[in-house]
Amino acid sequence: MTALSTLPALAADWSQWRGPNFNGSSPEKGLPAHWSKDKAVWSLDMAGPSASTPIILGDHLFTSTVDERDKTLHALCVDRKSGKVLWDNKTGDGIARGGDQMSNFASPSPVVDDQRAFFFYGNGTLVAFDHAGKELWNRSITKEYGDFAFQWTFSSTPLLFKNKLYLEILQRNEPVHGKGKQGAESFLLAIDPMTGKTLWKQLRPNDAVAEAKEAYSTPMPYEYKGRTDILITGGDCLTGSDPETGKEIWRWGTYNPQKIGHWRLVPSPIATAGIALVCAPKGDPIYAIKAGKTGTLDDSAIAWKSDQRVVSSDVPTPAVYEADFFILSDGRRNLSRVDPTTGAVKWTVEVPGRKKLEGSPTVADGKVYFMNFGGEVTVASADKPEIIDTIAMGEPGDDKIRSTISVAHGQLFVRTNKKLFCIGKETGVASR
Repeated sequence: MTALSTLPALAADWSQWRGPNFNGSSPEKGLPAHWSKDKAVWSLDMAGPSASTPIILGDHLFTSTVDERDKTLHALCVDRKSGKVLWDNKTGDGIARGGDQMSNFASPSPVVDDQRAFFFYGNGTLVAFDHAGKELWNRSITKEYGDFAFQWTFSSTPLLFKNKLYLEILQRNEPVHGKGKQGAESFLLAIDPMTGKTLWKQLRPNDAVAEAKEAYSTPMPYEYKGRTDILITGGDCLTGSDPETGKEIWRWGTYNPQKIGHWRLVPSPIATAGIALVCAPKGDPIYAIKAGKTGTLDDSAIAWKSDQRVVSSDVPTPAVYEADFFILSDGRRNLSRVDPTTGAVKWTVEVPGRKKLEGSPTVADGKVYFMNFGGEVTVASADKPEIIDTIAMGEPGDDKIRSTISVAHGQLFVRTNKKLFCIGKETGVASR
């Protein structure tokens, strides 16, 4: 069974962070394997860096950004065909939390439906616009529920699924650097996308300690044997919740038996073939948990766990393509294709370059695309352990580029710190 799509008729779009299937893959064909950035279909200067992934619906592209000059947050809409800015709406003042040199508030990606675009920011602002740029509603999650209790700048992209907007806040239960409050709760919030009003708030307690309570993951839907669960990772456990009520259906943990305090969780859950993955932090194994169960699960629910010397992921979220997992191991600097039911590694290929990898892999048309901190895009074969090409898309001095590459309408969309690129068939070069 496969994940359900909010917009099943628009599979050529990339309306959510992990694409039309909620798993980092796209059915698009005819995508380029070789190109150079000076032959892009178009490129657009960005006013500042952001880890936000470009989101595409029809002829509109949406992305969050910052303006480094006046220290403001923005919601941006661009014409997909021409690269022309259709609207640029200021959404807040202040772009980063003091003391955090790694991230800014524009890290979460937008999500869209056929009428609205939803932008969420690490300062708690959540705002909806129509596709013409008119603000429909605006609210502050931090003003309503308290400052986020995180070691670093909070980031979690919302999930839009079956007429509900889901927002996950998995945080510490005590103040951190003066932010948050004693007894702060972790929770899943469901919001009416039309009005912005809360439908329900469901607590998600855990027995993790210190920073291990914190997660930067995004909730993901998964259908298996006629039941859909909202998968959530973080707080040393993997859970499945009812999408209608938020009530927890099942829970498995732990990937952190020693209760290590600094094990914040970054990768989002991913599932296929009745198997849900949770990536333990800091180079530890990936655990494959049997889906479709209820209650508190013991370790008999583990289908397999990876050999972390080969397959692990501290930051990138794995992808699913042609019924297999594609796992980008940032610490091991390799890409592996893994059988979902057995955990057998079908192949592993070393990733070129020396820059850090934190963007998640995108898989389509028999190719795997991902980008490192310096803006070097790697194109790998999805069929065999082969690196097809490496393309420099960054500018001199670029660092900490984290955006995931989007695929839509036969094109790739690449976001670096200073540029947004559209790469299409006409961008490709004949040979290298």
